[in-house]
Amino acid sequence: MAAAVSVVAGALAVPFLILAAFFLFFFRDPERRAAGGDDDVVAPADGRVLVAGAAAADAAPPGSWQQVSIFLSPIDVHVNRLPVSGRVTRVSYTRGRFLPAYRPDAAAANERSEIWIDHRGQTIVARQIVGILARRVVCRVKAGADVHAGDRFGIMKFGSRMDVFLPVTATLKVGVGESVRGGETVIAVLH
Repeated sequence: MAAAVSVVAGALAVPFLILAAFFLFFFRDPERRAAGGDDDVVAPADGRVLVAGAAAADAAPPGSWQQVSIFLSPIDVHVNRLPVSGRVTRVSYTRGRFLPAYRPDAAAANERSEIWIDHRGQTIVARQIVGILARRVVCRVKAGADVHAGDRFGIMKFGSRMDVFLPVTATLKVGVGESVRGGETVIAVLH
């Protein structure tokens, strides 16, 4: 009888152990060292580059921008890192939909937060966008904070996307389809 109870208890525990292993894997937070020089823009997240070029007018903040968009699959590290050093001038949160994050219209329609950073007179905007599985954006930086490239600033839970809007004078260093590592891969250089 005791053996039967042990077998049943063990079988019931297996799904919980699998779920616990998934959460430990998903919420991992490896140490990273920011690469490059002071004018380098580093990837704010791990993932695959969806957009690298002129920003879509309907998705970008007002003005002229270049855009790098990174899609995070559920197996990527979801801790977000600051793309540049500088002073945070604005942080905003917008409620929205939960379309798949890889869709072009997700940038303007989905729930998101934006962090505006002044880097020696140039503005860089990092946008956290939730997806169909990601239902929560956590942003731990506030307006007025002095920040450093590669530092952690938040997390998006269960698959999502990061957009970085850069001045048109920036030189992009990544292309569509490339894989990047948050806090390490240089995605652009500011001039």
